[in-house]
Amino acid sequence: MEPYRIKVVEPLAFTTREEREAALKRVSYNPFDLRADEVTIDLLSDSGTGAISADQLAAGMQGDESYAGSRSFYRWHEVVSELTGYPHILPAHQGRAAERILFSSLLRPGTSVLSNTHFDTTRANVELTGCTAYDLPCAEAKDLDSDFPFKGNIDLIALEQALENADQTPVGAVLMTITNNGGGGQPVSMDNLHRTAELCRRHNVPMILDAARFAENAWLVTQREAGYADRTPRQVAEEAFRLADGCVMSAKKDGIVHIGGFIGLKDAELAERCGGLLIATEGFTTYGGLSGRDLDMMARGLLEVTEPAYLAERADIAAHLAARIREAGVDIVEPAGLHALYVNAGRLLPHIPPHQYPGTALVCELYLRGGIRSAELGSLYLGEEDEHGNPVKTAPYELVRLALPRRVYTRSHYDHVAATLADIAKNPESVRGYRVTGQSPILRHFSIKLEPVSPSGD
Repeated sequence: MEPYRIKVVEPLAFTTREEREAALKRVSYNPFDLRADEVTIDLLSDSGTGAISADQLAAGMQGDESYAGSRSFYRWHEVVSELTGYPHILPAHQGRAAERILFSSLLRPGTSVLSNTHFDTTRANVELTGCTAYDLPCAEAKDLDSDFPFKGNIDLIALEQALENADQTPVGAVLMTITNNGGGGQPVSMDNLHRTAELCRRHNVPMILDAARFAENAWLVTQREAGYADRTPRQVAEEAFRLADGCVMSAKKDGIVHIGGFIGLKDAELAERCGGLLIATEGFTTYGGLSGRDLDMMARGLLEVTEPAYLAERADIAAHLAARIREAGVDIVEPAGLHALYVNAGRLLPHIPPHQYPGTALVCELYLRGGIRSAELGSLYLGEEDEHGNPVKTAPYELVRLALPRRVYTRSHYDHVAATLADIAKNPESVRGYRVTGQSPILRHFSIKLEPVSPSGD
């Protein structure tokens, strides 16, 4: 059972099918533009959507809002320093702000960043610095159905080859995303992190952690990796941080807060450059765009997130939903992770070609039938078309991410999600594809405009 009891509740929004049809049409079939009060179960993201604890709320009441040197900053700094071991810690208002500051200070235009998988905003921040982001996922990640425990790993052979050819394509950094969100929420093994760190040291390239879900990665290590069963998630997390030269983190995930993030670094000179940019764009180095109460609540969340009881329950509720989805005859990326489940929309809707976005079709159908909001990770997210709408690049897989907010929904809520998927699976041919009618050149999936394709395909 859940290791907590509910103290405050918020009513859900219940709408009719007709209301949802009108809402989806109004926003040009882009779920990001739906109003929250038009959504019943919101699985769009696990970022900043968790429920804070009574202790976090109490910590926030002690927030010191001094512009510089607040007590909140020093309380927060002590917690982050003890967790990560980095001597230089800078707050930022969220992960993408931390990425922008670090990449702008670390990378030179024309260099590359190698990763197990960049997520969308991370890739955008790399590219905005004039650099190129390369994904080097391990070979096992290609088999969505296998039970290989660490599909989030980086391909060490490909990484070594890229580092050895750095005279042709200079490498500015190696970024390890834990867990691998763009790769199906799969964890990275400690063995893979150790080997990656060794390669980086040998080639004098910094290894940076994208540590948004560091605690969930640590939990999965304790459950799946030989030699770590007797370690606590906190001990595994500390080891991971100390292997790297630094980190960026969105605390909206495993900080269990609504806003916040940070940069952690070993290099004093790099930290000084980051601090200067932070002051110019985010705020002074002791608040980084955050209030004192945000810092205090983050500090408490970073302590709570590695508690075994919390992580065990998070894993159990994800496993519960995964089992119900499988019972409905719908495939997900295996094995199930913690922060999200990834539905294989391409397999569920094989009649919809990639350039008509089967992932988006499933996202819209989940909303129309069940009031459930989710996110596409397929050819809309990764694909490209020419000026005539013809496909130039499609995604290797057409997925839909069901992100699980922390401490928010119960098993009955997730049973509703599985039941809605089961209803779709009874007659998947009735689901239509979509076409793009308007898009942005950067991160198009956030602001895309679409319309349904007619039954004839026109």
